[in-house]
Amino acid sequence: MSVLVKICGITNFEDAINSVESGADMLGFVFYKGSKRYIEPEKSAEIIREVSSFALCVGVFVNNDVEEIKRIIDQTMIDVVQLSGDESPDVCEKLKSYVKVVKSFKVGDNFSEKILQNYDVDYVHFDTFIDGEFGGTGKTFNWDKIVGLSEKYKVILSGGLNSENVKDAILKVKPYAVDVSSGVEDFPGKKNFEKIKKFIENAKSVMI
Repeated sequence: MSVLVKICGITNFEDAINSVESGADMLGFVFYKGSKRYIEPEKSAEIIREVSSFALCVGVFVNNDVEEIKRIIDQTMIDVVQLSGDESPDVCEKLKSYVKVVKSFKVGDNFSEKILQNYDVDYVHFDTFIDGEFGGTGKTFNWDKIVGLSEKYKVILSGGLNSENVKDAILKVKPYAVDVSSGVEDFPGKKNFEKIKKFIENAKSVMI
């Protein structure tokens, strides 16, 4: 089985289409205003209408109010919510009856698997811990910290992935999906078609 691929930080129609045509399984739309890849919900809704039949559309949120998230779900018709802030298990529970939920965890030196036990979510997402940052850092973390977790959870691996290291990352972690943003960009918010194609090609060449 090959992993699924999520191209995150979609800000325009061209990048969405290129990602889907290259074989992306998921597209990520960042609704966190502090991100360089922020997209307004109304703009994302226009893109999602065109691509939602080809890929799962994921809305990325950071510490938003539950009702605000629900409003954006209804406005954009995203399939999945990714919670990348300090959201509680209770917030995840309230959303899970509404939509599929990804909870993102930042992996640093002090990461412990125990934090996952309180969360009843559809997917767990791992990214690099950098104080004050909520993803899109382009930095990898020590994959040994999460080896084996894919046997218990649907793991989405993120953090500094690119076409050069994605094969090694998949072989080590054996994730359900890999998630890339900065690793396929010319600059924040603008993807590079050739980098997307190479990343997806390399990721899907590995059977786990």
